[in-house]
Amino acid sequence: MDLLGPSISATADFDEWIADAEPRIRHALTAAFGPHVAGDATADATAIAWERWDDIAERTNRDGYVYGIARNLARRSTSRGVIYMPPVDPVEMPHVEPALPAALASLSERQRTVVGLVHGYGWTLTQVALLLGLSKSTVQNHLERGTARLRTALGVES
Repeated sequence: MDLLGPSISATADFDEWIADAEPRIRHALTAAFGPHVAGDATADATAIAWERWDDIAERTNRDGYVYGIARNLARRSTSRGVIYMPPVDPVEMPHVEPALPAALASLSERQRTVVGLVHGYGWTLTQVALLLGLSKSTVQNHLERGTARLRTALGVES
């Protein structure tokens, strides 16, 4: 980047990448930290990605790198690791178990992220593994353990 700012091609590359990546990063943060934290952390990470675009553009896993930045920002903004998942209004969302937000908040960050992305957003294990920088088998383990803990917390039999 020179004193006049990024080149037109760098701006176009960033715009194309962020239009594709931003929803994935925001979804992962929403699953991990709840919607209130996710929006701000995604926006802040996007700004940082723009400032560092020359370096980030060269990375093989841009999404994962910027997700890591956003995750760190989200962790700093949560009070002592307390995760706020908004309550479910049974009138507006009769198909959602009212105890689900508290049960999700009780999972580890990794389990909550994997369960939210797979079951909430319909991601494949491969997609989750790529974003989080984990192996597919590790993602599978987090999914199985997180789902089992949710079933137990909600009193649902397998």
